[in-house]
Amino acid sequence: MNLKLIVALVADEKTEQVLESARNAGATGATVITNVRGEGMKPQKTFLGLDLASQRDVVLLLVAQPIAREILETVARAGNFDDEPGTGIAFQVEIEDAVGLKSQQEAIIQEIEEAL
Repeated sequence: MNLKLIVALVADEKTEQVLESARNAGATGATVITNVRGEGMKPQKTFLGLDLASQRDVVLLLVAQPIAREILETVARAGNFDDEPGTGIAFQVEIEDAVGLKSQQEAIIQEIEEAL
């Protein structure tokens, strides 16, 4: 089975919106790593050592390759990544192999068949 891993670095307030959109686009599950910190081209400001930047979440989506691009674009739209600076980024990487997907295998195969 050909899989892609979509990694989305999302502004905290947009995480639920991104998750719901990804599921509606065909993702069968996600892992969310909360309260991460990132830095763009300009360093974040601090006040007396306290970070003023909003929190970020990392959303990991392991998806079937035929629907990966559609899910990636859906995540970008849901998070307003191209419209609002600092809301997040997303990218996908190819997965060589994965285990532990037996419970989701039927749903993933069905998504692939529907995409073809």
